[in-house]
Amino acid sequence: MSYTALYRKFRPLKFSEIVGQEHITRTLKNQIIAGRVGHAYLFNGGRGTGKTSAAKVLARAINCLNPQDGEPCNECEVCKSALAGSLTDIVEMDAASNNSVEDIRSIREEVNFLPTVAKYRVYIIDEVHMLSTGAFNALLKTLEEPPAHVKFILATTEPQKLPATILSRCQRFDFKKISDENIKKRLIYVCDESKIEITPEALKLIAILSEGAMRDALSILERCLQDGEDKIDEEKIKDLVGIPKITTINKIVKSVFEYNINDAIQTVNQIIDEGKDLNSLLWEIIKYVKDILVYKVTGNLQIYSEDEMKQIKELAEKIDKERLLYIIYDLSELENDMRWSSQKSVIFQVEIIKLCSKIDYRVNVNNVENTPPKPNKTVNKIENKPEDKKNPKAQPNNGQQVVNKVATKPAGGIENWGKIINNFKQQGKILLYTNLLNSNAIEINDMTVGISFPNGLTPFGKAILEKPENINELSKAISIECGKEMRVKILDKQEENMSKSESDSIENMINDLDIPINIIDE
Repeated sequence: MSYTALYRKFRPLKFSEIVGQEHITRTLKNQIIAGRVGHAYLFNGGRGTGKTSAAKVLARAINCLNPQDGEPCNECEVCKSALAGSLTDIVEMDAASNNSVEDIRSIREEVNFLPTVAKYRVYIIDEVHMLSTGAFNALLKTLEEPPAHVKFILATTEPQKLPATILSRCQRFDFKKISDENIKKRLIYVCDESKIEITPEALKLIAILSEGAMRDALSILERCLQDGEDKIDEEKIKDLVGIPKITTINKIVKSVFEYNINDAIQTVNQIIDEGKDLNSLLWEIIKYVKDILVYKVTGNLQIYSEDEMKQIKELAEKIDKERLLYIIYDLSELENDMRWSSQKSVIFQVEIIKLCSKIDYRVNVNNVENTPPKPNKTVNKIENKPEDKKNPKAQPNNGQQVVNKVATKPAGGIENWGKIINNFKQQGKILLYTNLLNSNAIEINDMTVGISFPNGLTPFGKAILEKPENINELSKAISIECGKEMRVKILDKQEENMSKSESDSIENMINDLDIPINIIDE
């Protein structure tokens, strides 16, 4: 007898078995009971959330000879044929490999024929966003007005890639990520049915690692059984997926807190030599430091053992909250950088060395809302004489020449630059947000705002910021803050130095003039 994977063996056979999507299954059951089943459905959601399973159940339910409260009986001839995969009236198509116009045209030709056994001919098209433009156009008319005996169920993880004309012709159902608690409950059921012994800690870890995908959770569970042992604990899962032990994480974090570069790098190198996944290691370190911060603030943690709590308490006493925030922030930046790097181990080690260095971290913590960047040297040049301070805009007499030099202000006012940056984070534009951190906005002239980087700008960061779509986003946001249309220029170190040199030469020229000049800030 051939082996069946757990996620296939325990695939839901009824709506009631689909975990965490009650808001969808309830609606579908009501439609079946009331006889108001639509002609086209779109199931959208992340991987492993039950889209295909729900489509299969729906296809059987509307064709079942003895439906029970909107559920398929799974006992009649139609249901058994569908479960065995021999029912030709339910067609499953993978659009990732069948995405041409010819594939859709074959469907258009088939829909004119009546179903052979079932009441409806049902087409389940998975990964529908992979269809070509021509295939979408070929599907459009059939999807809009199919014959009465035809139903379409489309499934996708990326609905934004579907044409609006397709979206408007379907009833859309959004599948949400499954909660850790629901995943744990389903895993307990699977383990009981399969006679698998598993600890509560292991269940919790699998639920966290699956990130809301039931299929991923069952795949992790299955991988843990490959060594022939039926008992699964937390350490076994960590070894399997490459997560370092908590003692190793504690050792790295302790070395960082104590500025011990040698111990930190030695431990990291050991983990790399063991073939552990650096992304998992980074995730564990961030989580551990976050838990130390939570303990320092609340004095309470519930997921650690007594010995682990003792270690966390010792570490929390060695460090202040500001440095903990800096470490979390910096490691989060590293996580973003590692996604784009082909030398993950190198930048990981460099970051650990940086965290172990005794730098003034308070300067680097980004507090863009409360700590405005320093103005440009040419900005705010005010030379009011004592008598002018009471009325700085008073007109001089005795033929004294006046130059009204309006002090240049950063875009929208210095205090609003941080708000603009944070808005990008709120809007999910993470690349823009991360590359603008610790930058200054300087109004070069009435039409242009320059963005400077006191700590320097990497070639990658400059390439990201100078993309046309990102320049447009920056121009739009700055124009709104300034109340007028503004252009944006990304300044590198050389351009900043040139700007400063020009500023110095202007100041020297003013100082060399024999004519008394007041520079009035308006």
